[in-house]
Amino acid sequence: MDDCDLELDEMELVAAAAGYYYYNSITKQPRRSISPAGKGFMTEVLNGCDDYSREMLRMDKHVFLKLSESLRQRGMLRDTSGVMIEEQLAIFLNIVGHNERNRVIQERFQHSGETISRHFNNVLKAIKSLSREFLQQPPVSTPPEILASSRFYPYFKDCIGVIDGMHIPAHVPAKDQSRFRNWKGDLSQNVLAACTFDLQFIFIYPGWEGSAADSRVLRAVLDDPDQNFPPIPEGKYYLVDSGYLNMEGFIAPYHGIRSQLHEYVGANQLPRNAKELFNHRHSSLRKAIRRSFDVLKTRFPILKLAPQYAFHTQRDIVIAACVIHNLIRHEERNDWLFASVEGGITEELPDPDDQPDMHMGMPIQEQLASAFRDSVAESMWNDFLNKWDEW
Repeated sequence: MDDCDLELDEMELVAAAAGYYYYNSITKQPRRSISPAGKGFMTEVLNGCDDYSREMLRMDKHVFLKLSESLRQRGMLRDTSGVMIEEQLAIFLNIVGHNERNRVIQERFQHSGETISRHFNNVLKAIKSLSREFLQQPPVSTPPEILASSRFYPYFKDCIGVIDGMHIPAHVPAKDQSRFRNWKGDLSQNVLAACTFDLQFIFIYPGWEGSAADSRVLRAVLDDPDQNFPPIPEGKYYLVDSGYLNMEGFIAPYHGIRSQLHEYVGANQLPRNAKELFNHRHSSLRKAIRRSFDVLKTRFPILKLAPQYAFHTQRDIVIAACVIHNLIRHEERNDWLFASVEGGITEELPDPDDQPDMHMGMPIQEQLASAFRDSVAESMWNDFLNKWDEW
């Protein structure tokens, strides 16, 4: 074989390789560029059965589509050449609703890790910006949940909601871990929350160290006007647990007096005095916030485990979750998760860290609050003695 034949063979090999590469480039597009599996997943979710859609989106389809369109019309998100707003929102909901890692979402939606991260942060920012609209103080009128019950009305007619702390697992640097370690020994952020008896959040203040007592967090919020805690109308108040001071605007139960349902069993199943009766009914109403927490954490399991995000992102996720929680409550009264807690029994577990800030003396506000609580308890007890069947 002469040199000419060898040169020809080499040229044919190069041409064959070039042809193979060209053939593949026009018949097999890069996997992530047109996102075939991602679009197929969205089609399956939106056209599939309702249960599957709820599982993937954490809400009913019509609520999801309404939220997507609202974000589009307000200009908070925009469609891109490869990812529509519906898919961007679904990416976010799959992460917070299943606590999935980025690589799992990459495979599910067929996008790069950078694309997933970018849309997650964009949606988080957009949802958080809705907080002023969806986290609002309720009307000053008596809540219907109180008005409809002779056990609560007229005694709690001026109560507008419930306040409590919620611990969310936190991922923090080693240098901050001692401050974020709560009484259980776990790393957490202490989230101050206020909710209505309709299980909607009024106010959310995330980010406090897990070691901080609930009463300290509330005091910090009230002392800082920048936190925008909704002003309490004159004569109105929130119910709080024994971890808070009994003071104007915040009515706590009597200390050292039984209140939980499991304490009223056997021979002593009825309250023995005005303070016990007050505490029991106070506790029954206060369960609204525990049910709200249960629904929130069940819908968004990312709140049950410390996500590997910067701490400011962890805080924002809590706010966004509460915004979506309220939006769903407003748009779909028959939501399956809300329905699962209605009428159920939610026991309040004792918290050794729930001790209010004690100090010498009793300011006039606390004296007035204690006098008010006593008057409510006595009125309730007198009516109870005359109407045993209302227990």
